[in-house]
Amino acid sequence: MKKSFITTALLIVAFSVSAQSLEEIVKKYSDAIHSDKLSSVNTIKISGKMATMGMEMPMTMFMKNPNKIKVIYTFNGQDIITVFDGEKGYTINPLMGSSDPVELNEDQMKQIQNNNAFRNEVMNYFSSGRLSLEGEENVKGRSAYKLKAAVEESNPVYMYLDKETGLLIKTSTSVDQMGSAINVDSYMTDYAIAGDVVLPKKTTTTANGMEAAVISFDDIEVNTTMEDEIFRIK
Repeated sequence: MKKSFITTALLIVAFSVSAQSLEEIVKKYSDAIHSDKLSSVNTIKISGKMATMGMEMPMTMFMKNPNKIKVIYTFNGQDIITVFDGEKGYTINPLMGSSDPVELNEDQMKQIQNNNAFRNEVMNYFSSGRLSLEGEENVKGRSAYKLKAAVEESNPVYMYLDKETGLLIKTSTSVDQMGSAINVDSYMTDYAIAGDVVLPKKTTTTANGMEAAVISFDDIEVNTTMEDEIFRIK
């Protein structure tokens, strides 16, 4: 009887520690990215580049709290623009033969919001009960917690948080393309602090293990003057 009681008590303690661990992990991540200080940040401007398929494209990203975003890629002297003005999103892609703005669909709207540094997606998933702790894994020599985020109408996203720093160092998901499943992994490195903003200066994305794109940030500016007109196309 005594042994049974001790075993039951240990199981209760183990369950309690596990339940608390996820909350503690999320809090450590939130602290690491200065989530509590982002409300005092009004704007973020990022200059960098994206390398893909042997090409390198300069990139400029504008963000205004809480959710306005504009991303510009320049290729052969032409600007490819994607923007969300807080209500609607549009894209202009002259490489497709037109300079007219095209409204973003729902999936594209979600994609551009993934760039929003003002959002704490890990905390959002946790608060909505859609985040679970799946164990631990090694990510390029770093011990990491593996978290599973249940995404509406999509495959789950796995997020790996560095055990030492609390920072996000990898995401992994599966996307369907023309009937085939493609494993997409992104690795975040070279974290930098600009004011109260903490961002990875390099993100490397692979598709089925093959390098697909590398995004590098050269400069991160915080609280620069940024008029709302920047985010308006039409």
